[in-house]
Amino acid sequence: MSVSFSLSPEQVGLKRAAREFAEANLRDLAETVRTEPDPVRRAALARPAFEKAVAAGFLKGLIPVPFGGAAGGGVDAAILIEEWAAHSPDFVISMAGPLIALVPVYEVGTPGQIARFVAPFLADAGAPLAAMAYSEPGGSANFDAPPPAEGTRTTAVPDGDHYVINGHKAWASHLPGWDGDGPDLMTIVCRAPGGVSLVVAEREHLAGHLEVEEYHDLPALRGCLTATVRLVDVRVPRANLLGREGQGVELCRNAFVGSGASIGTFAVAAMRRAFEVALRFATTEKRGGAVPIVEHQSVADVLADAKGRIEAVRLLSWRALDAALGGDPHGPEWALHAKVFGSETAVDVITELVKVVGVSAYDTAFPLLRYLNEALAYPVIEGSNTGVRRRQLQALLRTPGYDPLAASGMA
Repeated sequence: MSVSFSLSPEQVGLKRAAREFAEANLRDLAETVRTEPDPVRRAALARPAFEKAVAAGFLKGLIPVPFGGAAGGGVDAAILIEEWAAHSPDFVISMAGPLIALVPVYEVGTPGQIARFVAPFLADAGAPLAAMAYSEPGGSANFDAPPPAEGTRTTAVPDGDHYVINGHKAWASHLPGWDGDGPDLMTIVCRAPGGVSLVVAEREHLAGHLEVEEYHDLPALRGCLTATVRLVDVRVPRANLLGREGQGVELCRNAFVGSGASIGTFAVAAMRRAFEVALRFATTEKRGGAVPIVEHQSVADVLADAKGRIEAVRLLSWRALDAALGGDPHGPEWALHAKVFGSETAVDVITELVKVVGVSAYDTAFPLLRYLNEALAYPVIEGSNTGVRRRQLQALLRTPGYDPLAASGMA
């Protein structure tokens, strides 16, 4: 099979459509969101653009074809994410809830569960939301820890044909939904009698049983409605259990493979915008000298190194998303490398670009800091690199018979 790194005509068309949508709907939105002080009002600003994206078919593009959607391959996903995240990564994160929350449904859902849970996201209108309620306020790096450790603290207690769910969840975008009564679908990581499990709560189960305890005010990704919520006696039919009790650890880890891979592309988007700013500065500013500062080797070296690292992360992320969304058995490894290497490279690259600009970059009116703040989120969201992702890489390396050439196909 041949390998090509050129975009197909269809992918070029996708890039063009995504860029046009972003420039028409997300560029000004991002500026408005940055200046709005209230987190709830900030999130609401995105709803008109969200509805336009749904009407244009972009939400269906996140749902795999076998389940009624129109999702392409991993490179298609990377193209869309980069073009949108270059303007508003928080918008992409908010809209992409189904990319995580529905993965366990695709994996083990019954035909009836798949039909019911996926249906809201095949709509041609509205602004349907999904959330993967994984993280808890006390931290979730050890969510799989068995008693007597705390592990997952949210409980699902059987009561006849229902589970009654109580606990606290945090950090997943749009846990409160648009109006505080929850999203259209929430996949809840909870502890049932049989162990850590996944139970799907629909909006009708959440309304009136979800209390927002705190809205978090983030330094970047400000349009993401990020909150700590309390689930109070949420009654969910036991038929909404995904798979079997105790299968939640495996399903949860699988759900975060694709999202982990996508962080590499979010990192590329932040680096791309930061590089544009730094290059424009270096080619136009003399800073009191005789020539633009790009003429100085020290400045040109930083820019050249940054450009090379951006391209490396972009290609790694394409490969990772292609493997993760395509069912490649080595997808988890590719995703981990994209998450860890991509996110940490972005922080390093943008920090070096700040040095090129100098003290002027340390002014909030200058755009570089916004991209650095975005990049600082990527090592800690979607499973922190230290607490989760590097531990997963360690486990992979310790697997008996692990072949370091297998993922690349060079074994």
